[in-house]
Amino acid sequence: MSDTIRSMCKLLRLAYVSEIYETIQFDSPTQYLESLFKEEFRLRDKAKVQRLIKNAKFLDSKSLSNYEWNERIRFPTQIDKDCLMSLDFIKQKQNVVLIGSPGTGKSHLATGLGRKACEMGYEVRFYRVSLLIEQLEQALKQEKLPSFRKRFEKVDLIILDEMGYLPFSKEGSELLFQLIADWYEQKSIIITSNLEFSQWNRIFIDSRLTAALVDRLIHHAHVLTFNGGSYRLSNALSKAR
Repeated sequence: MSDTIRSMCKLLRLAYVSEIYETIQFDSPTQYLESLFKEEFRLRDKAKVQRLIKNAKFLDSKSLSNYEWNERIRFPTQIDKDCLMSLDFIKQKQNVVLIGSPGTGKSHLATGLGRKACEMGYEVRFYRVSLLIEQLEQALKQEKLPSFRKRFEKVDLIILDEMGYLPFSKEGSELLFQLIADWYEQKSIIITSNLEFSQWNRIFIDSRLTAALVDRLIHHAHVLTFNGGSYRLSNALSKAR
């Protein structure tokens, strides 16, 4: 391709035409242009999904395609597996709370839903809660808290993983509450926790703050409970045998 045509593609913001134009089958001018532009759009969409997944900062590559659904996952009456996987809760700015013992598949499901959200064009962010608290406290010390909170303006879904594994300081609890208050009825949140709501006082020192936080999270939420023992442990034991 000549430098002139390459420059024209750049001015027209056709990111892939200069790379793919020779690979498109030609039957007629109209067919060629349609096929060329369809491939341009397909590659754009693919690149966008890759960018969204990278920005989400998932800790692994788990997805819904290899998630093992089972009868030990208890759904609330207003939602089922298909409805959850449709991600309609994001459109409705609703939350999903996954509660159960460690190793029962909560983080895998949360990551899988987040990855599918990226594939559907949503902006997603994944955080281990303890690390998010550390970042909030650091931003406060550096007087950068407003800019940190502003990062979430265009985010559609926030995943907060492992709520309850480590207790928070009073300051950390208040900072997290402020952030979740910002998101209330504006964004969707997925939370995984090994503790029932009645036990969240273990991690949030202030009982009134805990009540206010839980109230905001469950007001528009679907709460799924995961019963039974750890998949990871049972899998390790079966291999050992």
